[in-house]
Amino acid sequence: MTFFLIVLFLLIVLLVWGVVIYNGLVALINQIRNTFSQIDVQLQRRYDLIPNLVETAKAYMKHERETLEAVILARNQAVQAARQVKDAPSPESMHTLQGAENALGGMLSRFFALSESYPDLKANQNMAQLQEELASTENRIAFSRQAYNDAVMRYNTQRETFPNSLIASRFGFRAEEMWKSDEGSVIRKNIQVGF
Repeated sequence: MTFFLIVLFLLIVLLVWGVVIYNGLVALINQIRNTFSQIDVQLQRRYDLIPNLVETAKAYMKHERETLEAVILARNQAVQAARQVKDAPSPESMHTLQGAENALGGMLSRFFALSESYPDLKANQNMAQLQEELASTENRIAFSRQAYNDAVMRYNTQRETFPNSLIASRFGFRAEEMWKSDEGSVIRKNIQVGF
């Protein structure tokens, strides 16, 4: 009888232990989803600003139609990729979104570099305000991405740690991808300055 009670007690302890680990992993997954939704809010804000920016520049940059259209195309592809992540989050859809965001960042860099050669556009108050809002949004996006990566790191660490890995593998908790971005790589490169 004592042996039976000890075995029953051990089974109950194991069951409680498994439930605690499972619930902890679920909480971490939900935290990842929440932090991604913060990225999504900021991305949507940026997507909404870009058409206004292009429309403002259109009057000044009449000879740069291809660049303006490429910015809008990159924006639309990023919007579509963001929808895919929202509808069906997966490592593949995250990679697609990251690629679309990198392409959009590159097109925006090209757009701003080109706009520097139009003094009237640079002096336009509406353009300056939109650029300031976009810069502020970019900072928020960077902060949200950092929070997302922190949440992914906590989850992946818990998922891979023994004995949590036993529960994670049993119930299909897969590794989550961190947000990797090539945006700003043009800025990170060394610039040659000659006098």
